[in-house]
Amino acid sequence: MESFGEYIRDLRKGKGINQTQLAAKLGLDMSAISKIENDKVKFKESLLIQLSEIFELDYDVVKEKFYSDKFANEVYLNKVPETVFKVAEEKLQYFKATNVKQIDLKF
Repeated sequence: MESFGEYIRDLRKGKGINQTQLAAKLGLDMSAISKIENDKVKFKESLLIQLSEIFELDYDVVKEKFYSDKFANEVYLNKVPETVFKVAEEKLQYFKATNVKQIDLKF
Protein backbone atom coordinates (compact mmCIF):
# COMPACT_ATOMS: atom_id res chain seq x y z
CA MET A 1 0.00 0.00 0.00
CA GLU A 2 1.26 3.48 -0.80
CA SER A 3 0.20 7.07 -0.33
CA PHE A 4 -0.96 9.12 -3.30
CA GLY A 5 2.34 10.99 -3.27
CA GLU A 6 4.27 7.73 -3.41
CA TYR A 7 1.96 6.59 -6.22
CA ILE A 8 2.89 9.70 -8.23
CA ARG A 9 6.59 9.10 -7.58
CA ASP A 10 6.29 5.50 -8.79
CA LEU A 11 4.41 6.61 -11.92
CA ARG A 12 7.00 9.29 -12.65
CA LYS A 13 9.96 6.98 -12.20
CA GLY A 14 8.24 4.27 -14.24
CA LYS A 15 7.80 6.73 -17.09
CA GLY A 16 11.46 7.80 -16.78
CA ILE A 17 10.81 11.50 -16.17
CA ASN A 18 12.28 13.67 -13.46
CA GLN A 19 10.46 15.95 -11.02
CA THR A 20 11.20 19.05 -13.07
CA GLN A 21 9.66 17.51 -16.19
CA LEU A 22 6.54 16.38 -14.34
CA ALA A 23 6.23 19.77 -12.67
CA ALA A 24 6.37 21.51 -16.06
CA LYS A 25 3.66 19.23 -17.47
CA LEU A 26 1.42 20.02 -14.47
CA GLY A 27 2.23 23.74 -14.31
CA LEU A 28 3.93 23.38 -10.92
CA ASP A 29 7.45 23.94 -9.70
CA MET A 30 9.85 21.11 -8.95
CA SER A 31 9.76 21.71 -5.20
CA ALA A 32 5.97 21.21 -5.22
CA ILE A 33 6.40 17.78 -6.85
CA SER A 34 9.01 16.84 -4.27
CA LYS A 35 6.69 17.87 -1.44
CA ILE A 36 3.75 15.98 -2.98
CA GLU A 37 5.82 12.82 -3.43
CA ASN A 38 7.00 13.05 0.17
CA ASP A 39 3.47 13.69 1.47
CA LYS A 40 4.31 17.16 2.76
CA VAL A 41 1.75 18.78 0.45
CA LYS A 42 -1.45 17.28 -0.91
CA PHE A 43 -1.94 16.94 -4.66
CA LYS A 44 -4.59 19.28 -6.06
CA GLU A 45 -7.79 17.59 -7.14
CA SER A 46 -8.01 20.00 -10.08
CA LEU A 47 -4.91 18.37 -11.60
CA LEU A 48 -6.19 14.78 -11.60
CA ILE A 49 -7.28 14.78 -15.25
CA GLN A 50 -3.91 16.16 -16.33
CA LEU A 51 -2.12 13.56 -14.24
CA SER A 52 -4.13 10.73 -15.77
CA GLU A 53 -3.38 12.07 -19.27
CA ILE A 54 0.35 12.45 -18.62
CA PHE A 55 0.65 8.85 -17.50
CA GLU A 56 -2.01 7.55 -19.92
CA LEU A 57 -4.15 6.13 -17.11
CA ASP A 58 -7.88 5.74 -16.74
CA TYR A 59 -9.15 8.86 -14.96
CA ASP A 60 -11.41 6.80 -12.68
CA VAL A 61 -8.43 4.75 -11.44
CA VAL A 62 -6.46 7.90 -10.60
CA LYS A 63 -9.50 9.47 -8.96
CA GLU A 64 -10.07 6.33 -6.87
CA LYS A 65 -6.47 6.35 -5.65
CA PHE A 66 -6.67 10.07 -4.85
CA TYR A 67 -9.91 9.87 -2.86
CA SER A 68 -9.08 6.64 -1.06
CA ASP A 69 -5.87 8.29 0.15
CA LYS A 70 -7.74 11.45 1.13
CA PHE A 71 -10.48 9.59 3.03
CA ALA A 72 -8.14 7.17 4.80
CA ASN A 73 -5.87 10.04 5.84
CA GLU A 74 -8.78 12.01 7.30
CA VAL A 75 -10.01 8.96 9.22
CA TYR A 76 -6.51 8.33 10.57
CA LEU A 77 -5.76 11.94 11.53
CA ASN A 78 -9.13 12.42 13.23
CA LYS A 79 -9.08 9.03 14.97
CA VAL A 80 -12.44 8.10 13.45
CA PRO A 81 -13.43 4.44 13.85
CA GLU A 82 -12.95 2.44 10.66
CA THR A 83 -16.64 1.55 10.76
CA VAL A 84 -17.18 4.96 9.17
CA PHE A 85 -16.46 3.34 5.80
CA LYS A 86 -19.40 0.96 6.17
CA VAL A 87 -21.67 3.83 7.15
CA ALA A 88 -20.37 5.89 4.22
CA GLU A 89 -21.05 3.02 1.84
CA GLU A 90 -24.62 2.79 3.11
CA LYS A 91 -25.06 6.55 2.68
CA LEU A 92 -23.71 6.32 -0.85
CA GLN A 93 -26.35 3.72 -1.70
CA TYR A 94 -28.99 5.99 -0.16
CA PHE A 95 -27.82 8.99 -2.21
CA LYS A 96 -27.80 6.92 -5.40
CA ALA A 97 -31.32 5.68 -4.71
CA THR A 98 -32.56 9.16 -3.82
CA ASN A 99 -31.09 10.70 -6.97
CA VAL A 100 -32.61 8.00 -9.16
CA LYS A 101 -36.01 8.63 -7.63
CA GLN A 102 -35.65 12.37 -8.23
CA ILE A 103 -34.60 11.84 -11.83
CA ASP A 104 -37.60 9.58 -12.44
CA LEU A 105 -40.05 12.25 -11.30
CA LYS A 106 -42.09 13.83 -14.07
CA PHE A 107 -43.59 17.27 -13.63
